[in-house]
Amino acid sequence: MSAPYLADGLPIPLATELDRPFWDGLRQERLLLQRCRACHRFQWGPEWICHRCQNFDLAYIEVPPEGRIYSYQRVWHPVHPALRTQGPYLIALIEIPHADNVRMVGNLLGDPRQAVAIGAEVEGVFEQHAEAEPPFALLQWQLV
Repeated sequence: MSAPYLADGLPIPLATELDRPFWDGLRQERLLLQRCRACHRFQWGPEWICHRCQNFDLAYIEVPPEGRIYSYQRVWHPVHPALRTQGPYLIALIEIPHADNVRMVGNLLGDPRQAVAIGAEVEGVFEQHAEAEPPFALLQWQLV
């Protein structure tokens, strides 16, 4: 992917001890999500404890960056000053079937005025920001 989907000037994600494997995975163009070693269920967002069985033994597991649109919103009004000239863009809630259907928020690439169908298949696109300090990557989504 060459140009970032959203305008420059947005805050950059800063990894914490809890979510660093996820952010490092994106830099390597891998989607790593948390899974409990006791009940073997995935969860999102990252937590110190399993949402289901309250076990503290969690690991990051690679899953295919594939999903389907659970919901979406076409954003017309800037939510940050850096997006003042952005125009409409699409935010989607993506359900990940390879990870217990956890849902992740991301941007849907392509024409921001395109028709969007709930349940449509999408694939992840790793948007690298190697020039940033610190460098980071974002996971965007596009229709398959």
